[in-house]
Amino acid sequence: MHDVEAIRCLKRGEIDGLEVLAARYQVRAVRTAYLVLQDEALAEDVAQETFLRVFQRIRFFDETRPFEPYLMRSVVNAALDTIEKLKHEKHFDGETDEVERLMSHAMSVEAQAERSELQEQILAAIASLPPRQRAVIVQRYYLEMSENEMAQALEAPAGTVKWLLNAARSRLRVLLKSERSVK
Repeated sequence: MHDVEAIRCLKRGEIDGLEVLAARYQVRAVRTAYLVLQDEALAEDVAQETFLRVFQRIRFFDETRPFEPYLMRSVVNAALDTIEKLKHEKHFDGETDEVERLMSHAMSVEAQAERSELQEQILAAIASLPPRQRAVIVQRYYLEMSENEMAQALEAPAGTVKWLLNAARSRLRVLLKSERSVK
């Protein structure tokens, strides 16, 4: 069953549609939440709550638009809301597709050790970012969202998103350069 068919089932009140969408996107939703939250249990809760929220609000969803970006934006927003509710910063300890792509060249055991070290450095640098900066890094490089999509998802002006993204990138560059110069 395709996403559109699953959404139509949901709009008719048939739970089968939710089962199809959850089976297709659950892993990515949990992973996305984890990238923002740094807590596996919270990430699973956020993903589950997001699917329930989608079920409750599916009548408002425009089925001519792709479902996955809508779901992933919802997951990121729910993760950010969770951080706000907790009122303390969690640390980032996940992998992004961008990080994986950069490190996919490792072949030998020695190269894999270097890859692991680089991965730790990148993730540690991302972990030191404030939650909103971590969120924009995840949205841009993991979810591959445009700045306009990010602005809509964060309900923030495009200028704020650009500022957050530039600040996060600049901070990551500084952290990664200082980390490499120490080695």
